[in-house]
Amino acid sequence: MFSNLGDRLRKTFKNLSGRGRLSEDNIRDALREVRVALLEADVSLPVVKAFLERVRERAVGREVIDSLQPGQAVIKVVHDEMVSLMGAHNDSLNLAARAPVVILLAGLQGAGKTTTVGKLARYLAERERKSVTVVSADVYRPAAIDQLQRVAESVGAQFHPSTSDEDPVQIARGAVEAARRAGRDVLIVDTAGRLHVDEALMDEVRRIHQAVEPVETLFVVDSMTGQDAVNSARAFDEALPLTGVILTKTDGDARGGAALSLREVTGKPIKFLGIGEAMDALEPFHPDRVASRILGMGDVLSLVEDIERKVDREKAEKLATKVRKGRGFDLADFRDQLAQMEQMGGLAGMVDKLPGMGNLPGNVIDQVGNRQTRRIVAIIDSMTPQERAHPGIIRGSRKKRIALGSGTQVQDVNRLLKQFGQMQKMMKKMGNKKNMMRMMGQLRKGGMPGMGL
Repeated sequence: MFSNLGDRLRKTFKNLSGRGRLSEDNIRDALREVRVALLEADVSLPVVKAFLERVRERAVGREVIDSLQPGQAVIKVVHDEMVSLMGAHNDSLNLAARAPVVILLAGLQGAGKTTTVGKLARYLAERERKSVTVVSADVYRPAAIDQLQRVAESVGAQFHPSTSDEDPVQIARGAVEAARRAGRDVLIVDTAGRLHVDEALMDEVRRIHQAVEPVETLFVVDSMTGQDAVNSARAFDEALPLTGVILTKTDGDARGGAALSLREVTGKPIKFLGIGEAMDALEPFHPDRVASRILGMGDVLSLVEDIERKVDREKAEKLATKVRKGRGFDLADFRDQLAQMEQMGGLAGMVDKLPGMGNLPGNVIDQVGNRQTRRIVAIIDSMTPQERAHPGIIRGSRKKRIALGSGTQVQDVNRLLKQFGQMQKMMKKMGNKKNMMRMMGQLRKGGMPGMGL
């Protein structure tokens, strides 16, 4: 997400950063480039105008002109105003109300609403430790109820049954009563979508809203629809008292205009981003972190949270003990590390969150992509347990067999063995307590060990 916008902005600011002094002309030229970048990202024109005016007022002020590093000061101004534009801080769900807390999801057809119900249920169960029931009030779309039942089973949420011949309002009301009797913490109500905003849809959603009195009413919208997403959010907000927005399919949106426009146009906070197809691909929307990623500053906080949540602590402890005792780091350990990285969005996903990595050429980032990771895993899987434990025995005939079994070339196997040798040396250094503490210190400061960031 935001890759096109980020690339344009970073090029613009790179020119500013090299100047010892800035004039109003320099700043005016830079802001003209920022304007073009935002418009190309499909940010609303009124939002672009208001944003640039606020940036211009601060950029020509003393905090920038008198700064020792005026180029960096301009970037900070743009960052701060971008954060303000998107809402300043994360607006979390209100889960303090009387149980069951009812969350109503509304939106147009095709936005990924039903899948989002499952992602949200999983998020609430895993991160908030809530018991969740889900119900479908979509009686129009074929198999919508069955789809939600399958989604609920996949994330371990309780499913409240409904049928297509029932009244949607009665379905929702019955689900609230059932969730209350069962002592559930949260009830998520999935409503019917339409291909466009129409009065029949709005009337039905209003009646459901009045019947269940949700604590949170969230509008689910496809980020790739750009300004249409903003317009439909505005239309829904006029019919329903929305409390927030969930932007879906952001992993496929290179522009990001919807995310930058929604808060300013509708006044409603973006609460979550859908960042992939997997059921755990939902993350809280943090304006400051998103702004940092757009400007190439990374997002170390989100990376740390990913690691704490998704890394298998028991496996990590065993590996750390093994390395500390000098028993070595083998290819089976390497494969486990790659599998855990995949759970965090792969190496490319991690690179996106590291400071300075936004400046890497696209071909370098591609080399650490998920496809490359899967190829490495396939090569390791084609080895025998003995070969994984003792890669030094892998010679000519073994390499040919491994390449054939993994659908790769012998040179791919050679490349992996060379990379693994370098990894072994790094792990041996990490086995030294002083080196490990130094690396951890670098990470806390926002850098990556050995990369000079």
